Amino acid sequence: MPYFGATMTQEDRLAQASKIMENASQYKVCEGCESIVKASAITCPNCHGYRFDPSSDRVVAQARFLGSRERTSVLSTDLES
Repeated sequence: MPYFGATMTQEDRLAQASKIMENASQYKVCEGCESIVKASAITCPNCHGYRFDPSSDRVVAQARFLGSRERTSVLSTDLES
């Protein structure tokens, strides 16, 4: 699964987004939290949602959006003390 994590630089995020855009049919966008997940996912690993938009246009648009901005989500590693 794509990981736009805390240790990724902006260049890393853009590179990952490019890989997703090139293979958009292998991914889908969660309708609950707008995460990009593998097409084989049954539920979203982030929000446990089960509704997805598998259209390539939506995946590409979301990858472009996520890859061009800084990370804003809270990860479990952010909560560790």
